[in-house]
Amino acid sequence: MTKAIRIHAHGGPEVMHWEDVPTPEPGPGEALVRHAAVGLNYIDVYFRTGLYKSPLPATIGMEASGTVIAVGDGVTAVAPGDRVAYASAPIGAYATERTIAADRLVRLPGGIDFNTGAAMMLQGMTAQYLLRRTYRVQPGDTILVHAAAGGVGLILCQWAKHLGATVIGVVSTPDKADLARANGAAHVLVGYADLPAEVKRITGGAMVPVVYDSVGKDTFMASIDCLAPLGMMVSYGNSSGPVGAIDVGMLAAKGSLFLTRPSLATYTAKRADLEATCADLFKVVLDGAVTIRVNQTFPLSEAAEAHRALEARRTTGSTVLLP
Repeated sequence: MTKAIRIHAHGGPEVMHWEDVPTPEPGPGEALVRHAAVGLNYIDVYFRTGLYKSPLPATIGMEASGTVIAVGDGVTAVAPGDRVAYASAPIGAYATERTIAADRLVRLPGGIDFNTGAAMMLQGMTAQYLLRRTYRVQPGDTILVHAAAGGVGLILCQWAKHLGATVIGVVSTPDKADLARANGAAHVLVGYADLPAEVKRITGGAMVPVVYDSVGKDTFMASIDCLAPLGMMVSYGNSSGPVGAIDVGMLAAKGSLFLTRPSLATYTAKRADLEATCADLFKVVLDGAVTIRVNQTFPLSEAAEAHRALEARRTTGSTVLLP
């Protein structure tokens, strides 16, 4: 048997239960992975609450690291004994063991431990596509990053500074401001009040070419108003709730702006893109340009408490759940 967190109804953290489930057998193209660490991400909350739909009962979670213990027919990407990590649908990572399509797994380099591997995949690959593909950050750019002390935010700040950009970070508390500064943010704003005015002051009126916004409803319009003409609004999360209907004509009125709602799944759908994204991420981590900060750990059996901490904004950096 395998242990897993299962939900039988959508709702608060209390709907998560630690249960026995049968150990799955890998089918054709699949690998069975024994997890060493499981990543905690805000998307897990969306699946738990039902904002993102999945049949019930369900095991949530999209990211983990561990060891391949068996493979099905036709698998060539990995072999039993390989140290691997993943950040991919379908959900199911909150378990001691699971099967997953082998072409979604990547081998972990020797210099990256399991906790780091579980913490870095979803957040690190998200940072990679945001900075290198959605809007390709250039030396000299000044960019705006919301939730700058969160898991993706800390990686964005470090990586953008490494690329030669100036980062304006937005955080919710003074302690988080100190953390964002320590990780590459040149300017840090606490809260959303007067955000466009503050960005105008910092940039001398130029505003910014891109905003990376994972907050959603509460910050969307303020983020739009921070953009320079032809700027790009990247809405990649909705921790405060989903953005409602918008008037597309507003984008023209505010400077012929671009708006995108990207997802990691699209950017890594092809195996070649997944491998290239991970190679770029592993390089900046192994070179020391980006440090993955695992600031909290919880037993996997106590995932509900980890969700409470995440939703209460009591976490910084990355959090992993230990089976």
